[in-house]
Amino acid sequence: MQQALNLDEGYVWTKTHSKFYPSVSAKEIWRIWTDVNNWPKWHGDLDYCKLDGDFVVGNRFILKPKEAPAVKITLTDIYEGIEFTDYTKFFGAKMFNTHSIEEKDDGVLLTNKLVVTGPLRLLWIKLVAQNVANTVPDEMDALVELAKPRGHNYE
Repeated sequence: MQQALNLDEGYVWTKTHSKFYPSVSAKEIWRIWTDVNNWPKWHGDLDYCKLDGDFVVGNRFILKPKEAPAVKITLTDIYEGIEFTDYTKFFGAKMFNTHSIEEKDDGVLLTNKLVVTGPLRLLWIKLVAQNVANTVPDEMDALVELAKPRGHNYE
């Protein structure tokens, strides 16, 4: 007996970026992350973000990249002060973006993990996800620039 092929199973693209930042408050990073409407302040590639309501699981926001159509994004997992995941559904693919913070004695370790699944994942990786992954390091640095105490240089 032949089983149907599950196109999502085993067909996953993942990109992860982590960086340690000394003397940065995890609480301040979390505050900036949850202020979705102000993401363009540290996301240089965005025209706007619009979250109606609170930063809670199930809520959706609109993210409008520069020179691209706006997309609806859903908050799927939130671990207060530690991590959140958002989800974008494309035709034939899904993209999950997990943002996490690990508090250390002398700073924070920030990690961004992108996952794309689905039968048309290769198309959406080329059209969207690879560009998102490419911008993560600069956006992470800009996020920390907003969060860090004045007078510190992290380079």
